Amino acid sequence: MKKSVLPICALLTGTSAALPGAAPAQAASDKPVIALSNAYYGNTWRHQMVEAFDAAAKQAKAEGKIADYIVLNGDGSVNQQMSQMADLILKHVDAIAIDAASETALNGVVQKACHAGIKVIAFDSILSAPCAHTLNFDFFNYQAEATEWIANKLHDKGNVVVVRGVKGSAPDHDMYEGQMSVLKKHPEMKVVATVYGMATTSVAQSAVANVLPSLPHVDAVLDQGGGDDFGIAQAFTQSGGYATNLPIIEGGGSSNFIHWWIDEHKKNGYATISLNTTPGIGGAAFWLSYEIVKGVKPPKKDMIMPVARVSEQNLMDFANLAPGLIVSPSYSEEWVVANLIKGEKE
Repeated sequence: MKKSVLPICALLTGTSAALPGAAPAQAASDKPVIALSNAYYGNTWRHQMVEAFDAAAKQAKAEGKIADYIVLNGDGSVNQQMSQMADLILKHVDAIAIDAASETALNGVVQKACHAGIKVIAFDSILSAPCAHTLNFDFFNYQAEATEWIANKLHDKGNVVVVRGVKGSAPDHDMYEGQMSVLKKHPEMKVVATVYGMATTSVAQSAVANVLPSLPHVDAVLDQGGGDDFGIAQAFTQSGGYATNLPIIEGGGSSNFIHWWIDEHKKNGYATISLNTTPGIGGAAFWLSYEIVKGVKPPKKDMIMPVARVSEQNLMDFANLAPGLIVSPSYSEEWVVANLIKGEKE
């Protein structure tokens, strides 16, 4: 990802320090400074999310709507994100959009930000501090929907591997609970292994490949997206026992997986379903932060984003999607106003 050359618009990976020689970010009287605190930067989804935030912020700065913006990326730890947040409070930015490392551990520092007059918008991996607005996905229900589809496809019987996501995050918890809520209704769908793939292709591939030799034949894999789907597919295609009898692997919206799916579908009619959270939420989080700082009050404090769906019916619509991406629209300021600010009802 290209780094900004502007003195304060710093895209900092794995650190919460300011650029050497950069002055603290201070808002002009009518133009805010908006920051992103992103706990984890280790997968395709998070990279694409940060790029969406960055693109929206660059547009807003070019249009004279903001004084500046800051992007801070972390290593997935609560301690580092606390340091990021403390730094942003000292800079007294006007708004912080936070993709959090923990649902609860950051609540104290978020309350400090709110008390300092900073608007906090938690999104994707949210937190429970009462002063924060939240922009979330319905992780539980969309994963329950995908799991139910797979159970029906297998006639409610089979061996299942569960590949969890970013350990300790709210999305991992909610998605896993959604999946388990369905499996409990289908007792002949048996979980034979649970591993963590960190929503990352390489980690998921290694985790699945390591457990496969000790497992009975696997009929389905439930995962969480972010690129893990293609890693899982690679683990099975490189395993001799699955060359002609692949399990149903839940898609997570990665273009690499979708291209693999298209090839398998052409060869043998391979069928699955893909539902994924959209990394374009980074842009939506920026514009929502901007509108809230400017005094707009959304009708709901807790807002929900749509998910992307790929099925056999629309699979070929994504045949030309570039490699290394997650299926996602872009979300403009106009979309945020129409769908989150004016569109959300109590």
